[in-house]
Amino acid sequence: MTQATTSDNQADSGGAVSHSDLYAKRKQIYPKLAHGRFRLVKWIVMAVTLTVYYAVPWIRWDRGEGIPDQAVLADFASEKFYFFFIEIWPQEAYYLAGLLILAALALFLVTSLLGRVWCGYTCPQTVWTDLYIWIERAFEGDRAARMRLDKSPLGFNKLWRKLGKHAAWLFIAFWTGGAFILYWHDAPTVAQGWLSGEAPLSAYWFAGILTLTTYFLAGTMREQVCTYMCPWPRIQGALTDEHALNVTYRYDRGEPRGPKRKTESWEGRGDCIDCNQCVQVCPMGIDIRNGSQLECIHCALCIDACDEMMVRVDRPTGLIAYDTEIAVAARSEGKPPPRVRLVRMRTALYAGLIVAIGALMLFGLMSKATYEVNVLKDRSPPFVRLSNGDIQNGYALKLVNKSTAARKMSVSITGVDNAELKVVGLESEEMMRFIVPVAAHGVDRYRVLVVVPAASDISTINFVISDLDTGEEITNRVPFQSGER
Repeated sequence: MTQATTSDNQADSGGAVSHSDLYAKRKQIYPKLAHGRFRLVKWIVMAVTLTVYYAVPWIRWDRGEGIPDQAVLADFASEKFYFFFIEIWPQEAYYLAGLLILAALALFLVTSLLGRVWCGYTCPQTVWTDLYIWIERAFEGDRAARMRLDKSPLGFNKLWRKLGKHAAWLFIAFWTGGAFILYWHDAPTVAQGWLSGEAPLSAYWFAGILTLTTYFLAGTMREQVCTYMCPWPRIQGALTDEHALNVTYRYDRGEPRGPKRKTESWEGRGDCIDCNQCVQVCPMGIDIRNGSQLECIHCALCIDACDEMMVRVDRPTGLIAYDTEIAVAARSEGKPPPRVRLVRMRTALYAGLIVAIGALMLFGLMSKATYEVNVLKDRSPPFVRLSNGDIQNGYALKLVNKSTAARKMSVSITGVDNAELKVVGLESEEMMRFIVPVAAHGVDRYRVLVVVPAASDISTINFVISDLDTGEEITNRVPFQSGER
């Protein structure tokens, strides 16, 4: 940002601007380990989210014979998505769309309340980067030790630490990619066939992609992903306002800043002693005292670092804290800060939409039928006139059984008298009713013929399909065509 401004000033004054002035080489960031409540929360969130990611594919859920007993599985082979007791079929993809809408609204709500707290705690890039930095500290030490190691000449000590770190990074990246494919294939099956070469080709392909992306994004690119690749920093500007709680440097209390000796008085100066601890712990390498910045992910580690220094110099904590812009501005003018307004127009709107859409999806899941019926009329030929003058129409009947047990369905027609129903391959003693078997948890298709007397003046008929055991009934109205029309 500074270089761009300098270049613009040079251009305005008529000075020559070289191409290199527009770019700056990335400066390596060495985040220092912070200690405090927010660092503890981040450790807990990292442990929970990683445990969930790696462990969930191994949770078993009995679904019946011939169906993968995996609690969470996107099974493309059977074209179904399983989430514990919820089962989503391809024609129910609107539930997935609803889930994405709920996730987006929840993110909007959290951002309008607490800024980019998602980025600082639960974003996958943040979680895996935190894990990689923890491994880096284990091999190379904290900030000062890592800086000394990078400046030292290549030797055995530097070589084994660097190789060990990258080996651990690759190992974690491999397990990350391997865990990802378990969400798309039955976990025990694909794991057993992995080393024998019997796993699907897609499993090896996507595991390799996730291994490389995890290694490079969390290991080497880190803050560049958040700053240059992620669109969320740009979007959040439209979701926050002066009432949102953001990680904030309270300049009204901290300025004027500067180093302070123990013998000096606090009169006429701010509480900030310019120790730069907030900068040293920041994984993005920014200075929170410069105000709201695109790069800030609201991890709050600067709060921990600043609070620790305030305790050391015997000053009140909270120089850096979650605060609102309107509160800081009011204190700087000598006015009492307004109370935090969690309930505002936008937060109420987001919360209301989440409740409404969530309730609608829950109602749909609780009330959805255990089977579906689809009847399609033949287009060619549209009808057949039999030798006795009767009219015959052909239909394709598709029965979708969503339960884990085989069923028997009654197929009948209404809306016309003296008609005859025929199911190709089956026999029935009744003219207008057939009993057809439907396999468990599958789709069965039947070829159906309907014959009506020539004198019948009809344009539609009703297919009535009912479960003989449960009594569930579905009616499909379909067209009937004859030569008279």
